[in-house]
Amino acid sequence: MKKILPMDENIYDTECPILYAMELIGQKWKLPILWYLADAENQTLRYRELERKVVGITATMLTKCLRELQADKLITRTQYNTIPPTVEYSLAERGRSLIPALESVYQWAEKQMADTE
Repeated sequence: MKKILPMDENIYDTECPILYAMELIGQKWKLPILWYLADAENQTLRYRELERKVVGITATMLTKCLRELQADKLITRTQYNTIPPTVEYSLAERGRSLIPALESVYQWAEKQMADTE
């Protein structure tokens, strides 16, 4: 088995896939945002729709997370020149490829929650 966390190096300087994934999606709100985009009927949500779905997130944090997810090419942002401006978010191909892993985590968590009741 590969050594995941080398003790003699700065963990962020490694080529560990787990650490790489956590850099991309490890922040508290990123997974719920990706999950709701994947679950959306047409897989596109507007900013306000995301703000309503991701309970507890502040507008500042939502904006920050959306920018980071877009910079990491996990989501796409489409702006329409309407008045007021309309902005829609959807999963990019890279983000869609993450959904099967999220579904597995969801199923695992659902089972764990049932087992603890």
